[in-house]
Amino acid sequence: MSELYGNDFYTVTDEQGNEYELEFLETIEFNSQTYMVFLPADMDEEDDDYGVVILKVLYQNEEEILSSIDDDNELDEVFKVFLESVSDDEEE
Repeated sequence: MSELYGNDFYTVTDEQGNEYELEFLETIEFNSQTYMVFLPADMDEEDDDYGVVILKVLYQNEEEILSSIDDDNELDEVFKVFLESVSDDEEE
């Protein structure tokens, strides 16, 4: 994420047609897959229940598509990589 140019926001649509605004945080490469990490744009930072959204990047007809992760183990592993990345950034 480039703080110089401001935040990146994405609008994603779920399978039911609901739209969500997400703030992009980071791209994660893990096990030859690409994932994108977001925060909900409408989150209340004082709410203890907010969390990150991790979506898998897939390609369909050369178009980038963001997909939810159905495998809990995969999601946990990617989340661990994200936490390590955040920890590394804080140390620098």
